[in-house]
Amino acid sequence: MSTPLRVDDVRRHRWWGWGAEGVEFVWETKPAFAAIAKEKIGLDLWNAPRPNTPNLSDHEVPETRVPSSLVEALTAAVGSDNVSVGDELRVIHSFGRSLPDLYRVRNERMTRLVDVVVHPGCEEEITAVLDLVLDHDLVLIPYGGGSCISGSVTPDPSEERPIISLNLGRMRRVIDVDEQSGLARVEAGAYGPDLEEQLNLRGWTMGHFPDSFSYSTLGGWAATRSSGMQSDRYGDIEDIVRGLRMVHPRGVLISKPIPGRDSGPSVHEMALGSEGRLGVISECTVQVHRNPEVREVVGYLYRDWAHGVESMHDIARSEVTPSFTRLSDGPETRFSLAMVSQPTTAKAKATARGQDTLFAYLRAKGWDTTEGMCLSYVCFEGSKATVARERAEVKKIVKRRGGIDLGTGPGAVYDQKKFDTPYLRDFLLNYKVFGDVCETGVTWANLKDVHARVHERFRQIRSQQDGPGFMFCHMSHSYHSGACLYFTFAVPHAREDTALEEYQTVKDAVQQEFIDSGSGLSHHHAVGTEHRPWIVDDITEPGAFMVDSLFRATDPGRNLNPGKILGEFDSTR
Repeated sequence: MSTPLRVDDVRRHRWWGWGAEGVEFVWETKPAFAAIAKEKIGLDLWNAPRPNTPNLSDHEVPETRVPSSLVEALTAAVGSDNVSVGDELRVIHSFGRSLPDLYRVRNERMTRLVDVVVHPGCEEEITAVLDLVLDHDLVLIPYGGGSCISGSVTPDPSEERPIISLNLGRMRRVIDVDEQSGLARVEAGAYGPDLEEQLNLRGWTMGHFPDSFSYSTLGGWAATRSSGMQSDRYGDIEDIVRGLRMVHPRGVLISKPIPGRDSGPSVHEMALGSEGRLGVISECTVQVHRNPEVREVVGYLYRDWAHGVESMHDIARSEVTPSFTRLSDGPETRFSLAMVSQPTTAKAKATARGQDTLFAYLRAKGWDTTEGMCLSYVCFEGSKATVARERAEVKKIVKRRGGIDLGTGPGAVYDQKKFDTPYLRDFLLNYKVFGDVCETGVTWANLKDVHARVHERFRQIRSQQDGPGFMFCHMSHSYHSGACLYFTFAVPHAREDTALEEYQTVKDAVQQEFIDSGSGLSHHHAVGTEHRPWIVDDITEPGAFMVDSLFRATDPGRNLNPGKILGEFDSTR
């Protein structure tokens, strides 16, 4: 068995934002970005002063509540190098990456942080920590990669007991690959890049690439029912995770990686999406695929949203199997074009001239190239013959719906930048702008209606608040019966004392529209605390009773990430 990583080698976010130190969104290299920011949200980047980088020394970090005797016991369980009560590490592990998390860690007084961060190196050490938690009536919050945007790792501010944040980042190994079955055993602390690197070296891929890929873990994906950009081909995480091991208060739960399960209610499914309420996922057996011979991402343009949606539906019902199909609505298409960097090479300049010529032609044909036309990407993977055949079939579908094949140029740019978007949110917060997302699963029959209703609800709320705002959307994660609608919005705030309240009104209105329109509470962003107010509406009261009963029976002392998914629920009703 190889030695687990050292704590210092574990990936972690900077304390005040997303991802790595020194990586920033740079607007100056994107000539169209400042103009759209000024038009849509009133942000004048040309004249705004450059904000300062947040400094932790400007904040008062509360002292840890963990007694020295407990630190000694944890040290005995996992080793002295793997237990920390340091300020910065505690701050990092006390906030996920939801917008309220990031706003509070920057702007508000820090009150309740986790008290100690523990990095176990194996399943036995996880068990030892959990035993200490139960014996001493502590609180345990599994951290994953800390990239959640639903409050899944944020401690309850009213919690008086010592809180342990459990980071499995040292447990990152691909233990074994069963090449005959196409299954890989992987430790739950493996971050996306580490996991794919290990698999790729053996000729395999898991194919799971969420936006948070660089700073999220396999265990976190399983615990929050994650979905990746390439779910059309490889499936959502519940399709990919075929078996798992979870350290539970009564021992280690083992879900066997077998096809088909007729064993009563699915214990496997109970573990998936449990967000630490039932235990700590320590290992997953995942479905893997041979690295494709060819991978091509092709761009397409449609006259409007309706034509694009019909084309996406046609592709989903066809015999082709793309890795992903993504369609941006008009506002998102405009935003995406504004994110294109200034061309510096002769080839890039020629491409820009070609785009200008194409747009002029489309305007002459009656297209709205400002905020009407819609950009789409489709990813093809497989042998050369398979990719060529599927590209030709999709091209026919696109043509029938009046679309235009742009080739692989735009797709290559998309593929290179696909994990960079979260840095934009940090940038906007620097200028007192909230940028956030909401997503939902919706049937094909209701997709256009839900898209229109959410946009209208957003406009109504911003009109009532008498403030500017920008919302756009893309469709992704196509299924036989429907797809995911992923909305992004930006709203500036002028007053710090009402900033979060104003933002929350907008977010709540969008989430309520999902419920009112019959779509899902969330497609892949978990429940945590951010989506908790709508959970009973989403799964019905009998469903909430069943979930609450499961949590109470497993964790009667409320030691395991209490308050997530369901808060106080009256089970006697």
